[in-house]
Amino acid sequence: MASQTAPRPGLLRDLGLSQACAVVVGTIIGSGIFLVPAEMMQAVGSAKLVYLAWLVGGVLSFFGALTYAELGAMKPQAGGEYVYVRDAYGPLPGFLYAWTWFLIAKPASIATVTTGLVRILGTFSVFAFFSDRCLTWPFSVTYGQLVAIAATVLISLLNYAGIKKAGEFQLVFTLLKVAIILGIVFIGFSDSSGSWSHFAAAYPGARGGIAGFMAALVAALWAYDGWNDLNMVSEEIRQPERNIPLALIVGVATVGALYMLVNAAVQFVLPAAAIAASPRPASDAIGLIWGPVGAGVVSAAMAISMLVTLNGTIMSGARVPFAMARDRYFFSALAEVHPRFHTPSVAIVVQALLSIVLLLLGGSFRQFFSLAIFAEWLFYMIAGSTVFILRRREPDVTRPYRVWGYPVVPVLFVLASAMLLYYTFTDNLRNSALGCVVILAGIPVFYAFARRRAT
Repeated sequence: MASQTAPRPGLLRDLGLSQACAVVVGTIIGSGIFLVPAEMMQAVGSAKLVYLAWLVGGVLSFFGALTYAELGAMKPQAGGEYVYVRDAYGPLPGFLYAWTWFLIAKPASIATVTTGLVRILGTFSVFAFFSDRCLTWPFSVTYGQLVAIAATVLISLLNYAGIKKAGEFQLVFTLLKVAIILGIVFIGFSDSSGSWSHFAAAYPGARGGIAGFMAALVAALWAYDGWNDLNMVSEEIRQPERNIPLALIVGVATVGALYMLVNAAVQFVLPAAAIAASPRPASDAIGLIWGPVGAGVVSAAMAISMLVTLNGTIMSGARVPFAMARDRYFFSALAEVHPRFHTPSVAIVVQALLSIVLLLLGGSFRQFFSLAIFAEWLFYMIAGSTVFILRRREPDVTRPYRVWGYPVVPVLFVLASAMLLYYTFTDNLRNSALGCVVILAGIPVFYAFARRRAT
């Protein structure tokens, strides 16, 4: 009797349209919308130009979503951008993308989100002890660092236990997040001392000019960042040819509408000078109406926002090394799928461990994150450009969705990514150069795995 080998477990398509939309909306909306209005007002000095920056940033992000909608519907595979870069430019560029994401970008993003979550919780008096040290040997660790590590572990365990559970968590808490944001908007516009005249006021100390508007646009684009995470879990979305384009388009449009509403509510309550001077404009606006309770509501909204962003980041990040390992260009263990939960379990665990290492380094992880900023926009530009290569190279492949406005729409997105790449490179030459070194360090690693793969 011939022996039979049991089929290896694979990923499951357990995310529906609502969960996919929640991945887009929930991952994008972090703390940015509550914080960047001040930076934008300092840059341009008027409500009209702030709105113009939000609008342009939203349109450029929407163009990116349309571009990724074609790519995701055409190639609904785990890893998203890794797959597009690999198929368009070859295995080495694809490996360098995945190498950078796995080693620094995603762990640093997770560390940044959890540290931000701890800082927001620390504004509540009951959590004031977060800054106290709980361990001094062999290195100093605060209670806040332990909370950040605990958040990383808990959300990683949630994703370890199944994409369906993580998707349901994303949906429920994204709905809660949106409800709180709409509540903040309602509170702002119900303020009897608010004034529409604030929309015509100006902040005289603004940077101004083209440079000021570009700085405001960069801040807006950072606030819109994160919609590409959906493509990384393409292999676990039901009816990807339909749901990926719908989720990207509806999700980015929803975020744009929410951002404009929140910014309008803040402008209605606070004059331009007050917005520019405030580190937390939304919190100050609601605090002016409801006092400490109002400020607490905004802080709670920020905490929930960052928790949902954390879930989306952990969910998407693990699929990149998984896809690379499945191609046999990395450690084979990272390509393992849990036989019961059907998740890339090893990749999730390793990603969590790398994030914890950065968290234990304390403030030093910010340097690691700044290394990844340059790489992030570099690969946005490269991944977006693959739509042109794949259209020419694979003209007969079925494309369930074709990007509207081709080639103008993807060209504008690639140009926007190039602009941000230039801005981040020139703004921090040292860390951008180190980011290049990190990327190039992957070349000998790639060839080592390529030789092993050939034998």
